[in-house]
Amino acid sequence: MSLHQDLIERDRKVTFHASTHLRNFAQGDLPGRVITGGKGIHIVDKDGREFIDGFAGLYCVNIGYGRTEVAEAIYQQALELSYYHTYVGHSNEPQIALSEKILELYGPGMSKVYYGMSGSDANETQLKIVRYYNNVLGRPQKKKVISRMRGYHGSGIASGSLTGLKAFHDHFDLPIDTIRHTEAPFYYHRAAELEGTTEREFSKHCAAKLEEMIQTEGPDTVAAFIGEPVLGTGGIVPPPEGYWAEIQTVLAKYDILLIADEVVCGFGRIGTGFGSHFYGIKPDLITVAKGLTSAYQPLSGVIVGDRVWQVLEQGTGEYGPIGHGWTYSGHALGCAAGLANLAIIEREGLTQNAAETGAYLQQQLQAAFGDHPIVGQVRGVGMLAAVEFSADPTNRVHFDPALKVGPRIAAAAMQENLIARAMPQGDILGFAPPLITSRAEVDEIVTRARRAVDSVLDELAVSGDVQAA
Repeated sequence: MSLHQDLIERDRKVTFHASTHLRNFAQGDLPGRVITGGKGIHIVDKDGREFIDGFAGLYCVNIGYGRTEVAEAIYQQALELSYYHTYVGHSNEPQIALSEKILELYGPGMSKVYYGMSGSDANETQLKIVRYYNNVLGRPQKKKVISRMRGYHGSGIASGSLTGLKAFHDHFDLPIDTIRHTEAPFYYHRAAELEGTTEREFSKHCAAKLEEMIQTEGPDTVAAFIGEPVLGTGGIVPPPEGYWAEIQTVLAKYDILLIADEVVCGFGRIGTGFGSHFYGIKPDLITVAKGLTSAYQPLSGVIVGDRVWQVLEQGTGEYGPIGHGWTYSGHALGCAAGLANLAIIEREGLTQNAAETGAYLQQQLQAAFGDHPIVGQVRGVGMLAAVEFSADPTNRVHFDPALKVGPRIAAAAMQENLIARAMPQGDILGFAPPLITSRAEVDEIVTRARRAVDSVLDELAVSGDVQAA
């Protein structure tokens, strides 16, 4: 047995893996892999096999792998101070500098940053802030939060409730009773139902459905709305034209806070500093994680807007210290990594590269798959893209889920040494390469993806599940 296989077998015996078929993995029916290193947009396993990581881990390794300057920043900070808590006014220099930098990057309207370890815990913090905010304002009944179907906001009890995907609800008794889900801004999936509806008309439809839900629930009970600028795990779906303007009009009408979940879009992925900048979103609260450190250390943040902060201050004036805290909030090593990461993004112009090379990625995917016999749609923005597969692209007919077309194509891509992600609730292949990706590397990603899709098309033709070309 090779050393790699020995490690995998040991792993099967002791590790509970995220988002994994637990029985199949434990019994050896699901492959494992031990990753040992990486450089640029590539990772390497214990056998020395090298893969292009076309998904940047989980949309997060924006600066690419092997950046020794980030490791050095973490090391130097560890020599000085690895950890001290940030309760009751204690701080550390990296936390102070990182907070200043985040607020500078976002621009006017934001006041303070609260830190956690992941997007999930940041969205738990958001829900507590929303409840506290309305209690301070004497509105104890205004507690419901509206998310969207296909939205992704984490996998805790509350954050998993905000998520609008079946796998995160089924068998966990979710969502909890103060969370609601409205229409997903997924024009491609609804266009067959709403034949002839333009994107702008569909955006108005989404806003009307949101307003209908607010009125049904009672405007005095709805506290906040949360949304990703671009739907991420729900299918990598840019919003239809005019969507965010329509949604914000409804929220303003009913005095409902807007939480922008920038975990995926924040810090350059779609070609602007934040997705909110790209789409003209003016949030009251912002969730960040992933690209904040490019995953070199676990770190998340809640950016609190001016009007919410004023109420939080008012509340502690009335009730005393706020009852919320994480042991590792503002962790010095995480903040040091964040500062080093953001310096690289700025110095190397990676946000601009995401805009320019990202546009090239969109063009090349469209050229490779736009008229492919099993591709229904190619979509994306910046370094965020998806190819959705269809049994009949003209009529937008979905494949039978039992065929597992999306997972089969992701597995075929892995055979091509390309990591792309099979997205849930559909046959969708997602791409989110590191922001350092070059045009030549885009070409290689698309070439390998095309070979993977064609290989599965051949299988489907042989099985009779699609007509042979």
